[in-house]
Amino acid sequence: MTVDTADRIPVRRLTVLYDAECSLCTFLRDWLIRQPQLVALDMVPAGSREARGRFPGLDHRATLEEITVVGDSGQVYRDTAAWIVVLWALREHRPLAHRLSTPTGSRLARGAVLAAAKWRGSQWGGGQTGGGGQWGGSVYRRADGWTYEPKLGWFYDPPGCDSGACAAD
Repeated sequence: MTVDTADRIPVRRLTVLYDAECSLCTFLRDWLIRQPQLVALDMVPAGSREARGRFPGLDHRATLEEITVVGDSGQVYRDTAAWIVVLWALREHRPLAHRLSTPTGSRLARGAVLAAAKWRGSQWGGGQTGGGGQWGGSVYRRADGWTYEPKLGWFYDPPGCDSGACAAD
């Protein structure tokens, strides 16, 4: 069996969309930046203006729920496949990525992704909702206009309402 190389598109750059408000996500972003890369990794906050400008066709709300990686030719990787392709981009972890891309390895990778998601959900939801976001609803995010003051609680300022310009509405 031969493989037609015209059908294969090389990946030269990957954009990792990560949750900039998640401590685990930012820790992993910092770790990835320090790793020797065989394929360049661009780190972009999920749901940000930059992410929306680069990838207008993506469901940006979904990118805040699960890791999403976009290849330079439009390839989109989500969830477990995203983690595997990021490891594949790293010089020291490419062999591991090849092992995790097998059916058995994929189950192991999926377990690691689910464990990280459970931990992440417990951080946002305080463990009260079983990882379903804060208080059973969706997560409150700065990009959506929410801010939290520890002594005062949550405040909502709709995007585009700089300096209280919408307060008179």
